[in-house]
Amino acid sequence: MDRLVINHCPGTLKVGHSDYSATALKRVFDGKKVSAFLPYDAPASNELTDELFTENRSRISISGVQEKFSILLEKNKLRLTKQGEQGQYILKPIPNVGKNASQMPANEHLTMQIARQVFQIETAENAIVFFKNNTPAYLTKRFDVYDLDQKWAQEDFASLAGRTPQTHGENFKYVGNYLDIFEVLRKYTPAYTVESVKLFKLVLFNYLFSNGDAHFKNFSLIETPLGDFRLCPAYDLLNSRLHIEDKDFALEDGLLPQELAKGRVKNHFLILGEQAGIPLKLLEKVFTELTSKQNKVKTFIEASFLDEKTKRNYYQCYQTRLNKLERL
Repeated sequence: MDRLVINHCPGTLKVGHSDYSATALKRVFDGKKVSAFLPYDAPASNELTDELFTENRSRISISGVQEKFSILLEKNKLRLTKQGEQGQYILKPIPNVGKNASQMPANEHLTMQIARQVFQIETAENAIVFFKNNTPAYLTKRFDVYDLDQKWAQEDFASLAGRTPQTHGENFKYVGNYLDIFEVLRKYTPAYTVESVKLFKLVLFNYLFSNGDAHFKNFSLIETPLGDFRLCPAYDLLNSRLHIEDKDFALEDGLLPQELAKGRVKNHFLILGEQAGIPLKLLEKVFTELTSKQNKVKTFIEASFLDEKTKRNYYQCYQTRLNKLERL
């Protein structure tokens, strides 16, 4: 099979690159010259490949319904981890659930790149990679691993809030509202004044880009070198509406407790920010930033690895949410 022809960097989406750009290599692979093509067939392609991926799957402990595999960088080659090795990356191939599943890796990659490059939201480093048959997968660098095998302490908000299937039912990560998440942040972060603005911006971004799966486990705190905790880089950002029939918000009660939810959606966000203790001037600054870069967003969508139909649908979802946010 002929190798896929690439015209945009599979990391940054910058035009004019047939493989990773220097910027992507520095951010994702510590400057090593890594190819966007993996030395493996896609999972479920043949018996030997199935054996490798099945063995690897048994060692990764990261939760979620999508299949994930542990990868490390050896010299300048990406490979599956073996027994006893600490992975540096997480590989997410095309899943076998959801509509338009073939577009999911490109969807997550695009959404993460927009968050970082257009809106300056700190994200996990990430890229698109390709199997031997040109099938894409999403690759993300673990931010909790350093010095090859050392790990920072990390806890998701479900754990911090004491939410388990036993305490809150099988849908424990979807119970409640986003004000609850701010209360968890307030309890565990000394720099709440700074971190709360970051969290508000991320929640607003998730709404704007139709990420209806931003539940309690998709927000985390991570240990700093000083031993305290801060908000983790954003992860698992994608337009979920392209794949499942979901609601505007992942949490069952939406942004706010029902008695506080008055007016249109923008007003809900303003009340959320006020209840979270964020000054109005900062809230307005975040709104202005996230609703004023349509041309940049469109440029990234066009440069993405989505197919043409999905690009149109992605942009339409974005425009619909943008219009709702601009109405009081």
